[in-house]
Amino acid sequence: MEGDTAKRIIQVAHDLLAERGFSAFSFADIAEAVGIRKASIHHHFPTKTALVVTVLEQHRQRMEEGHAALDQHFASPAERLQKYVAHWEVCIRKQTEPICIAALLGAELPGLPEEVQAAVGEHFKCLRQWISKNLKLGTRQEIFKLQDSADIEAEMLMASVHGAMITARVNHSSTLFRQLTQSALRRITQS
Repeated sequence: MEGDTAKRIIQVAHDLLAERGFSAFSFADIAEAVGIRKASIHHHFPTKTALVVTVLEQHRQRMEEGHAALDQHFASPAERLQKYVAHWEVCIRKQTEPICIAALLGAELPGLPEEVQAAVGEHFKCLRQWISKNLKLGTRQEIFKLQDSADIEAEMLMASVHGAMITARVNHSSTLFRQLTQSALRRITQS
C-alpha cells in the first residue's frame, strides 16, 4: 500500500507539472488529489524538490526505455525518429501527456532548485544523445542529409519537437504538432 501511495503521488505530481509547471502546485494540491494528508507526502518525499527530481528521473527512465524499444524494433533510424514524434502526437491528441515535463521545466529553469535543473539537463542530454546517434546512423545509411553536425541537428530537432508541443498546446491542435514535426523531419531526409 505504501508503494502504491508513492506511485500515486508521483503520478499526480507529474500531471500537475504538465498542467501548471513547478511553481503553481503544492503538496496541498497533491494531498487533495490523492486523498491523503500533506504529512503523508513528506513521509515519501521530504521536499517538493525531491519529489520533482523523482518525477523527472522516472520520466527520463520511461523515455530511455521507449528509445531502447524503438532501437530494438525498428532498424531504420528514420522510422525510429518518426515513431518518437508519433508517440508525442498521440499523447497530445489524447491528452495523456500534453507536453514533455522536462521541456516545460526547461522554460522555468532559472527559477528552479539546482537539483531540478540538473535533472532537466540530464533528460535533455539523454534525448540529444539518442537523436544524435540515430542521425549519425541515418547519415551513414544515406537516409539523412545533415546541414550541420549530428549534435547540432539533434538540438534543432529537439527544439522543433518541443516548440511544436507548445504551439499545439496554444492552438489546441495535435494536427499542427504533426505538421510542424513532419516538416522538421523532412528537412533532414534525403530526397
